[in-house]
Amino acid sequence: MAEETPPVDEMHYDALAQDALRGVIRLALERAAMPEGIPGAHHFYITFKTRAAGVSVPPDVLAKYPEEMTVVLQHQYWDLTVEPTRFSVMLKFGGMPKVLSMPYTAVTRFYDPSVQFLLQFEEPVTVDEIMQEIEVAEPAKAPAPSDDDGPKVVSLDQFRKK
Repeated sequence: MAEETPPVDEMHYDALAQDALRGVIRLALERAAMPEGIPGAHHFYITFKTRAAGVSVPPDVLAKYPEEMTVVLQHQYWDLTVEPTRFSVMLKFGGMPKVLSMPYTAVTRFYDPSVQFLLQFEEPVTVDEIMQEIEVAEPAKAPAPSDDDGPKVVSLDQFRKK
């Protein structure tokens, strides 16, 4: 029996579904940004990667949460701004107001415990991972080719201890 190769998903349905579910987060945050705030007993636990591309977190908060953090939007949040691809919010840390801003792609979990509603997402790419990919992708800089195929003379003076 011949093995068949599985079909290739050129539509990338997994990514499309992830984006659509992130739209649910955006719509929930739009309601929370209204003057009335979050309706009823609803409240949100939003977990995100602090080093994901596009995330802006104050340095002291990043030092405390270098990989991932969860914020709670319930009673005390300010200046919630919801955009098509990202949101920002002011929260208090140790009594001091701090603004956090992130793309929806940085969110790994969105949970509303009042109705047991949970969305979980694949891990986003971090800035560190992007930088590693760039370093690997850049070809090593080779010396310019010379027309001289003869032996090379290297001065050892530069390697001697002074």
